[in-house]
Amino acid sequence: MQPILFSNWESLLRTLVVGVLAYATLVAFLRVSENRTLSKMSAFDLIVTVSLGSTLATALLTKDVALADGALAFAVLIGLQFAVTWSAVRWQWMRRLVTGEPLMLVYHGRFLASMLRRARVTEEEVKAAVRAAGCASMAGVHAVVLETDGSFSVVRESTGHGSSAMEGVACPDEARDLAA
Repeated sequence: MQPILFSNWESLLRTLVVGVLAYATLVAFLRVSENRTLSKMSAFDLIVTVSLGSTLATALLTKDVALADGALAFAVLIGLQFAVTWSAVRWQWMRRLVTGEPLMLVYHGRFLASMLRRARVTEEEVKAAVRAAGCASMAGVHAVVLETDGSFSVVRESTGHGSSAMEGVACPDEARDLAA
């Protein structure tokens, strides 16, 4: 039977030493790779973040995994994340593949049923986002957009001029019909 509360001092010492060294290695790699590695900009970024945590836990708690193996796994994950984001910045098809596209859920205060279904979002969730943005009425809302990171953006009605913040947002035919 495996020990439940304590196995031996050697195991605790290994966990302490590998934990400190693996943590320092991960922090060093993250500093070299800069801020984008831990951003929550897409599902891919989230996968990399979770994978880094899983790799750290595996290196820390699995006796068969040496620190060098864990460090190489960190480098591979961060290198792949760098390559994908580098490509996404340069090629639109890659950006769409990795991040998806923002979806318009409300247009001029009216819910877009087809987009709500496509995004698997309820009207109640959208109303909560509108309230969180400080809007008391749907009438004052130009649009609600489900962003590629899963957050809601609430755009208030505006009379301002200039470039549109709505450029690049998927807009279904039903929204175009409402504008006409």
